[in-house]
This record gives sequence, structure tokens and C-alpha cells, in this order.
Amino acid sequence: MSGQLLNYLSTADAILLVVRSFEDDNVPHVEGTINPLRDIEILDMELVFSDLIIIEKRLHRLEATAKLPKSTERDLAIKEQEILHRIQQELNKGIPIRLQRLTHDEIHALSNYQFLTAKPMLIVINVGEKQLAESDSLLDQLNKSYSRPQVELITMCGKLEMELAQLSDQEAAEFRQDIGLQEAAFTKVIRHSYALLGLISFFTHNADEVKAWTIREDSTAAKAAGKVHTDMEKGFIRAEVVHFRDFIKQGSMAEARKHGSLRSEGKTYPVQDGDIIHFLFNI
Repeated sequence: MSGQLLNYLSTADAILLVVRSFEDDNVPHVEGTINPLRDIEILDMELVFSDLIIIEKRLHRLEATAKLPKSTERDLAIKEQEILHRIQQELNKGIPIRLQRLTHDEIHALSNYQFLTAKPMLIVINVGEKQLAESDSLLDQLNKSYSRPQVELITMCGKLEMELAQLSDQEAAEFRQDIGLQEAAFTKVIRHSYALLGLISFFTHNADEVKAWTIREDSTAAKAAGKVHTDMEKGFIRAEVVHFRDFIKQGSMAEARKHGSLRSEGKTYPVQDGDIIHFLFNI
């Protein structure tokens, strides 16, 4: 992988790998054969090598500081060296940082490095149209061989999705229903990415627009208000909440209020995925 690509990946919250599983004589594989598990392991090792290079460079810089007379700076350098050496040993065994037993403080101390193997990973297996019927069994096999914390595997058929993108939304939905696909691959990737990163969405609205906001799971109503505007969090009074399913069922905010679906919540209320929220605040 080029340095430019690795630098770009370092800014991401998670990494998505697309791995080929389909057979096509017109599209030769660089390794000569189709083997998704092998390709996953090759890509994983690329990320390990990148992290090892970062550690080696950092350890080289720390050497001089660690030799200084006793001081806070020297003590911090020695502590950092110890952590990096431990991580380096595990990486040399092919163990990514996300699987290493690190304390919360150690994880926080390493956050500035943006190590690639510390990031959660979504692996998309790109199957052929002939493999659609067996995609679940293929996924089960790969999960048995490559089941890891903070790693998810899903399947999609890129060629089919490209063709469906040329149809209207209704035609594409009908075609997916005919062949037994529950959702579009794009939706599937987003859903699994959110789950992997521990994210949810809530909605705000006014007379002119509806906006979606992305927050961490278990965020409180006060924190959600701060996502919209810091003044809302500072002057938070209460949140009027209705879940979008209830809103659709009732048809309007007035009906939702009438049927008790619209409720008032305090600042510690844990926001749920799909909540529609109107914040009341005073500054």
C-alpha cells in the first residue's frame, strides 16, 4: 500500500475491506486464484506492517529522551517505550492491536498514533451472482476461520448492485424481493458500519426541514442537544421525544401527543436510534 493511502486510512474511524469471492476469467486475480480468506490475511498483514513501521520510527525518536537525566519527560518516554515494545512484540506475531490486551489508559495514550490495526474493520465479501444462493454458507465458513472482536464480515454482489443502481427505486426493490435480497448493499454497509462503531442517529425537525444527527450509543439527551448546538446542552430544560416508528404510525406530532407516544424526557435520558427530538432550552 502506498504511503498516501496509509495516511488517508489513518484518519478513518474504521476500515472497510472489500474482498473478492466471484469467479470471472475476464477479471484475473493478482494472486492467480480466488481465496477470500487468504486475501483478508494478506491485507491484514499490510496493516500490521504499517503499524510496525510507525512504532520503529517512534522508538528511535524516544531513545534520546529516555537517556536524559531523571525528569518527568524521561519517565514518560520510558513508559511509552515499554508500551510500544509490548505492542511491537505482539504485532510481530501477527496479532493486531485491536486484539491485544491494553488498558483504557494505554489505549488513550496510543490514540494519537492512529494505528491501523487498532481500528475496527468491516470486511465485505464481493460474491458473484451465481453465489447469491450460497452467500450465507460462505459467510459462515469465513466467520469460523476469521471471527475476531471488532471485526464484522458481510456479503454483497457488486455487479448486481451496479445493475440495480440503473433502475428506479421501485424497480430495484421489486427485483431484490424477487431474488430474496432484504436490503440494498449500500444500506447494509451503513447499518453494519454504524453497529461496528457504536453509532446511532436521531432526528430534529422544524417547519422547513428534518435533519439526522449521528451520536454514540448510550448518549444522553443533553449530549445529543449539544450535538445540535452547544447552547442547547448548556441551557437544556427537557426533550420532547417520539420514535420515528410511532410518528409514522400516528401520522403527526399532534396525534403522537394525543396517543401518548410523544413524551418529555430529562437530560439523562439515553437517546435511542430513530428518536425524533425537540429540545427545549434556555440561555
